[in-house]
Amino acid sequence: MRRGLEEIVEKYEAIERRLADPAVLSDPQQYAELAKQHASLSEIVGLSREHADLTRQIEEARALLEDAEMRELAEAELSELRARLPDMEHRLRLALLPSDPADEKNVFLEVRAGEGGEEAALWAADLARLYTRYAERHGWGVEMVSSNPTGIGGYKEVVLQLKGRGAYSRLKFESGGHRVQRVPATESSGRIHTSSATVAVMPEVEDVEVHIDPADLEIDTFRSSSAGGQNVQKNETAVRITHRPTGLVVSCQDERSQYQNKEKAMQMLRAHLYTRMKEEQDAAQRQERRSQVGSGERGDKIRTYNFPQNRVTDHRLGGASGTVHGLDQVLDGDIERLLDRIIQADQAERLAQAGG
Repeated sequence: MRRGLEEIVEKYEAIERRLADPAVLSDPQQYAELAKQHASLSEIVGLSREHADLTRQIEEARALLEDAEMRELAEAELSELRARLPDMEHRLRLALLPSDPADEKNVFLEVRAGEGGEEAALWAADLARLYTRYAERHGWGVEMVSSNPTGIGGYKEVVLQLKGRGAYSRLKFESGGHRVQRVPATESSGRIHTSSATVAVMPEVEDVEVHIDPADLEIDTFRSSSAGGQNVQKNETAVRITHRPTGLVVSCQDERSQYQNKEKAMQMLRAHLYTRMKEEQDAAQRQERRSQVGSGERGDKIRTYNFPQNRVTDHRLGGASGTVHGLDQVLDGDIERLLDRIIQADQAERLAQAGG
């Protein structure tokens, strides 16, 4: 770990020197790239310097043990300093873990109704609101990209774009099956039903990250529809794009112009293709080890929301850590406790794999 930290600090200091170079200051593109690298290294360099300072203090306190008059004071100080060392080293090991290049990106979040008929569509709408409220709590922007509403307020499918720094890092483990157990509003006998919806979280990516051949695309236009299916626009502003090689189909109808809908649909397609490519790259690694937090694929049942017992259980976490109470708060976007636990489980697993 020490040699790796030294190399990072050396790189950080070299970037600092380049940022002060007049030639770099006169080149906005180069300066912006170096500033981005500098910012990405600043946290770990800060931790490294804190660790070095703590180590120095421990050595100084240890040296004072030879002084009979200072020994008692030195022992107390040494005990306090040594108690801080494990946490500092743990934070450093976490900072040294390889980061996901997509972590800082905005996301497209897709919710699809699963088993359960109209109740599943209502549940999909509840999940869309949950993530909207979570984004609002963080001051992120939220845009409706595409929706296929039902007549009583549900969604067969809805796609949101959440714009905020670190959105993907916080939400990427939400991909999978979300099951609800409750008495549906459509149920007259009061029986508890189980319904489901799937969530897919995809990072927004740029053209240079995913190449799409225009010849591979089939682009259709159609009129946007309301919840009841009636055409609400005379012009065909909605856009549907089919990617022939993969069979992926995306659509956008919530922008005002056909051009805007096409641009947003292309963003969604890039996100889908990037996610598929990333899953294929990770496939070999997933075969070698069983992940604590699951693969994130849509078929995985990751969470159950139980209304009668007022609790939410994440099936990727064992014991009491996988359950939180206060279902109404969770549905209002308060999912921070669950997200923190999942992220910590992922970090622990990666540390174990790295031998830390």
